[in-house]
Amino acid sequence: MWWRRTLPAVVAVVGLSGLGLVTVGLTGGPARPPRPPADAPTRTQPAPDLAPLNRAAPVRVQIPAIDVHAEIVPVGVDAAGVLEVPPLDQPTIAGWYRHGASPGETGNAVLVGHVDSPAGPAVFFDLGLLRAGQQIQVTRADARVTTFTVDGVQAYPKDRFPSGLVYGPADTAGLRLITCGGRFDSTTGNYVDNVVVFATRTA
Repeated sequence: MWWRRTLPAVVAVVGLSGLGLVTVGLTGGPARPPRPPADAPTRTQPAPDLAPLNRAAPVRVQIPAIDVHAEIVPVGVDAAGVLEVPPLDQPTIAGWYRHGASPGETGNAVLVGHVDSPAGPAVFFDLGLLRAGQQIQVTRADARVTTFTVDGVQAYPKDRFPSGLVYGPADTAGLRLITCGGRFDSTTGNYVDNVVVFATRTA
């Protein structure tokens, strides 16, 4: 998967499309990652009135509901404006888009991760199983642990990725988790969708 960047006005908006994750070497074809139902409920409670945190890089993410306990590394974009992702030979690591907000700052912090690899399911394989109300903890370099509550999970065709909702401005501390998903197109080697988890800081 890859992310392309454009720069409307002042805000850098990173879109998502194109190349799927490598799955060569999986016997019998890749296992299909869970897809969130189209009518998955969303969480509508107002965000708590929490003072925003100062900037600090995230170093670890935990998602108890899907047994994710992963290291986070910073990622940027290459010369072509494509968002970098962790190396495919380290499929258990997540990436933080370092040019955006850090978790706990005002704005949407973005974490990306592979859905699978030649060895099998990767760090964000089960994102589609998350549901509103479940929690995500992010440990930062300043030793603070920020807790986010899932607002909703959606799958989007790659040519209709919601850049504004993911990378656009926000007046609260949000978190976005992104991976590939949906049907695997064996002719192109790509997944046709992206799965996006939307969450808000609650502690």
